[in-house]
Amino acid sequence: QVQQVESGGGLVQAGDSLRLSCAASGRTFRSYDMAWFRQAPGKEREFVASIRWSGGSPYYDDSVKGRFTISRDNAKNTMYLQMNSLKPEDTAVYYCAARGIVDSQYGYWGQGTQVTVSS
Repeated sequence: QVQQVESGGGLVQAGDSLRLSCAASGRTFRSYDMAWFRQAPGKEREFVASIRWSGGSPYYDDSVKGRFTISRDNAKNTMYLQMNSLKPEDTAVYYCAARGIVDSQYGYWGQGTQVTVSS
């Protein structure tokens, strides 16, 4: 099992950058595919980006492609989301999620970190 804690959120202006971190506990971090999701007020949670257990195959939602970069450091049990050129519509609570490499669903979630982008 893996547990995650997100950090790095905050209040920024449009066009600014932020880097979110997801620190995972346990020695089996490299056994999990990881992803970022977000949930804006009054909206359903949506997929942002994912990365395989090996660090390969990064995948992005079209809304963030070219602006966000997902990465991970298995030696540090940490995943990152570099967010550039932030827009007000990026405002949301960002969640780190994990799934076993043979699982189809993300079953492990962090508590989330708030990102607010002002115009």
